[in-house]
Amino acid sequence: MSGISQRPFARLKVYARHLAAPLAAAALLLTAAPSAQAEPPAPPGADTALGYLAEITTAPEGSSDGYDRDLFPHWSTQSGACNTREVVLERDGDNVEQDASCAAVGGSWYSPYDGATWTQSSDVDIDHMVPLAEAWRSGASAWSTGEREQFANDLEIAQLLAVTDNVNQSKGDKDPAEWMPPSTGYHCTYASMWVWVKHTYDLTADDAEKAKLESVLSGC
Repeated sequence: MSGISQRPFARLKVYARHLAAPLAAAALLLTAAPSAQAEPPAPPGADTALGYLAEITTAPEGSSDGYDRDLFPHWSTQSGACNTREVVLERDGDNVEQDASCAAVGGSWYSPYDGATWTQSSDVDIDHMVPLAEAWRSGASAWSTGEREQFANDLEIAQLLAVTDNVNQSKGDKDPAEWMPPSTGYHCTYASMWVWVKHTYDLTADDAEKAKLESVLSGC
C-alpha cells in the first residue's frame, strides 16, 4: 500500500486471532478471478464480540476539535491503478468489470444495510464501519498520520464495505446508540463488526454506545 507504513502497530496484535481468513481474502482482492468475495472479512461471533466489548475502555466521547477528514488519508493506492475504494468495490460486488484505470464499469452490489442491489458503482459508497470522525473522538486524534491512513484503508478487518450511498449518508458519523442499519437482520453482524474494529484499534466507547452493542449482541 503506497504511503502506508508496513510496520505493524501495537494495537493490531489481536489480528493474530482472526488472521487466516482475512489474509486469504486479501490475497484474492487484486486477482483476475471471475468470482468476488462479495463481502468484507467475517467478524467474530457474538460471544467473542461481547468479550471484546468488555475489554474496550469506557469513556465519554471526545471533542471533534481539530478533526478534518483529510487527516485520515483514504482511498490510498493498493496496487497499480487500484485504490482502496476500487478494491472494495471489486471485493464486495458480483461480476465486477474494471477498466484500465481500475474503475468499476460493470457488475452489481448488494447492500447489506438495506437489502438493495445496485448496478452502478456511483450508487454505492464505501462505508467506514467506525466513521473517521467517530474514531477521532474515540482516540484517533492522538494517532500519527500513518496510523490514521492504515485505519482508513484497512482491508484486513471489517472496517470497509460497499453499501447504498444515501443509507451511508444517513449514518454519517453516528455510533450504534444513534444509528443502526435499516435491515434489522444485519444488526448482529453490524455490532460484531463495530466491536471488532474498535477493539483492534484500541478505541474507546461511551456508555450509551456500549449499552446498545451489549443489547444487540446479547440477543444474537
